[in-house]
Amino acid sequence: MVLITRVMFPWRNFPLHTSAPRMVSSEPAGLVNFVPACSSTDAQSLDLLQDFVGHSRRLFVITGAGLSTESGIPDYRSEGVGLYARTDRRPMQHAEFIRSAKSRQRYWARNFVGWPQFSSHQPNAAHKVLQRWEQLGKLHWLLTQNVDALHSKAGQKRLTELHGCAHRVMCLGCGTISSRRELQQRFVAMNPDWRGKAGAVAPDGDVFLEDEEVLHFRVPACESCGGTLKPEVTFFGDTVNKSTVEFVHSRLAESDSVLVVGSSLQVYSAYRFLLAAGDRKIPVAILNIGPTRADHLAELRVKGRCGEVLSLIHPH
Repeated sequence: MVLITRVMFPWRNFPLHTSAPRMVSSEPAGLVNFVPACSSTDAQSLDLLQDFVGHSRRLFVITGAGLSTESGIPDYRSEGVGLYARTDRRPMQHAEFIRSAKSRQRYWARNFVGWPQFSSHQPNAAHKVLQRWEQLGKLHWLLTQNVDALHSKAGQKRLTELHGCAHRVMCLGCGTISSRRELQQRFVAMNPDWRGKAGAVAPDGDVFLEDEEVLHFRVPACESCGGTLKPEVTFFGDTVNKSTVEFVHSRLAESDSVLVVGSSLQVYSAYRFLLAAGDRKIPVAILNIGPTRADHLAELRVKGRCGEVLSLIHPH
């Protein structure tokens, strides 16, 4: 059976962490900027989560942007620190990207400037714990809504990237999948004298630039057919591939429990799997700092930072 439902590229210079996870007592400077304020998780909640994970034999995990904020990547909805709270900017819409060459030029110019920082982010304690659970046979499948490739960098194999991955590029004409790293080199070659003054970083890897800054930015076409290039991610307003949804439902049906980590589940593409878990009477636990759309479906709700809490849970 093929375990990864998206084409993956080999990671170079990204060590796989297989040592036992340790509790993170403090975070590196700068990374807390995108993590909402949160008090320490109470002992009773930790005990209940330990029991939940301990009794699971085929754990299905759903992760969201709240997992990656601890690696320094902002999210959209966190109170006070998410993109929607910090700015009036909104993410690229699928229809806009498809119909407007000017919008594509603006998107790619911003993405070009933000790529070096975005692609350098590394897995945090939570990613490493979940990868270890997979190694130990506790974690049956992991579904992530994130497009940052941090689970792959951590060595996760039993993985579906529901919304794709920003480290891959697809051609809308012929469907060819290529590496975002290679595209960055093509951008540099085509724009040797272009400079953009980066503003605030956005969750999907781009930065904010003024419109006049991107007027002369050149965007390459597909090397195979000359078609339009797009990140292999699901933009807002687009839908997830039907075969991917069916595959995930099959993995969920094989599982005996569901753990949500770092997601408000406001996007239906992931929320639907919580509804399916409810229909199947599969127990659900949620670890998140803020409230979620599926709180009423969970038998256990734990408030806390993903890395700190998961590092204290032992997969018996």
